Order: sequence, then C-alpha cells, then structure tokens
Amino acid sequence: MPTRVPSPQDFTHLSPSLQTSLVFPEIPETTTTVLVLFHGLGDSEVPFTSLAKNLNLPGVLAISVRGVSPLPPALLGLPDSEAARPTRHFHWGDDLTLSPSTGDLDPDPGFSKAERLVLEKLIRETLIERCGWETSDILLFGFGQGGSLALGLSSRIRQAGKVVDITDGDRPTGTAFKGAVSIGGPLPTSMIPTLSARSKSSTPILVCHGRSSESLDEEAVDVLKGEFVDVREVKWKKGDDSMPANKDEMLPIMQFFAERLRGW
Repeated sequence: MPTRVPSPQDFTHLSPSLQTSLVFPEIPETTTTVLVLFHGLGDSEVPFTSLAKNLNLPGVLAISVRGVSPLPPALLGLPDSEAARPTRHFHWGDDLTLSPSTGDLDPDPGFSKAERLVLEKLIRETLIERCGWETSDILLFGFGQGGSLALGLSSRIRQAGKVVDITDGDRPTGTAFKGAVSIGGPLPTSMIPTLSARSKSSTPILVCHGRSSESLDEEAVDVLKGEFVDVREVKWKKGDDSMPANKDEMLPIMQFFAERLRGW
C-alpha cells in the first residue's frame, strides 16, 4: 500500500494500553523516517518527547512511548504521598523481580507484554499495516531498560511476521530495522530466539556505555556480536551509563543517526 504520514488519530486505538507522544518534523509531509524512543526504568515518555524535540532530526517523526506498566513509588524511595497521585513512573518488564545474586531489580524481567504492544500493535499494525511504512524506515532509541527493549525488538524482528495488506492480502514484514541505539541497556536473553540455527539480526546497532559499566560489560558486548551483524560500541570516559551530558558524548549517536538517515 502507498506510504502516508501518520496522523495522531492513527494512534488513538492503542490507548489506554500504550500511550505515545508524537513529535512531527516542522513540515510533516517531509517525513521519511520514524524514530521510536523508549525511556529508562521508572521514567515516562515526557522527557524523551523533549529529547526528540531537541534532536530535531530532519524528516523524522519521533514517537516517545510510555512504559507498559506502572512502577510502585515505594521502589523508587518516594514518599507515601506519591501513591495518591497519578503515577509518573513506568517500566517495560512483565514483572518486578529481584535478582538473587545482587538483590537489585532483575535486568531481564521478560518483555513479552512490551513486545506485543510495541512490535505488534504500534509497529506492525499501525505504522506498517495502516500507514504503509516498512521496518527499514524505523529507528529505535532507548535508555537503560528501554535500551534493552530496543535491542530485544531488533533481535526478535529477524523472525518475520505478517501484516494484512488490503490490496495484496497477507504479506511478510521486514526482518530488520533501520537502526537501534541503546544507552546502557544489554540485550535481554529472553528476547533472543531459541532456534540454534538462527541467523544474526541485520539491524545495525550502536551501544553506548561508561567505562565502568556493569550492564554493558565485555561479556554483554560479546553476546551482541554473536546476535547482530553490525555492532558499534562507544565507551565513554565517564564511569556510569547515564544519558549523554555533553557534545562529545552525544556526537557518536548523532553520527549514527546521520549515517542511518542517509541509508548507508
């Protein structure tokens, strides 16, 4: 079917299961790429909506997505008064479980709900089936747990699904995104296909992390290289995996976006 620029009305059927915030290019008709953004654990879509506006990527429709489940204020150390207010803190996992080895929240709580809502409902049913886009038109960007989701979806999509085309009937969807960026989030084991003879994902990925990262250590990067054809790694001078704080830290991300937008 012909590709068309999505309108806000195209996304209303996703609510309340999936909340999105849209940032269109200055001239919506110039849209050639869709960027889907996933916030980190305990955050919401609001800061990443602002991030998309600040990025101001040419010809890019940005969709900032809210995590699929609310996070209890107590887990964030917030006062009880927060519990009486509408929650502003969300996560992407199927559950909230503690790692037996560290006592911290399990970094791989399962992402089947997020996969169903984001990959099947938002990407395949809305962007591809309704609006005629291809997976190769779509970039993913995520921070922390949201970065893990971006990598996980890029891993899962190598198993092609199908959408209904009103002119051609069922047709397979693509098996790779235009690119994916993860800041501090590793690939979840639960989102790696179980087929032993699986091929590597052809989605180009960029992972950024601090020099003392525990989530994206050498072993985690080796896992990525075993599952993806094209893996770029940026190790920042700072120790942690926080969001980019200056131009030097942001530069490799912008270079990756520029490359993918040019279709290299």
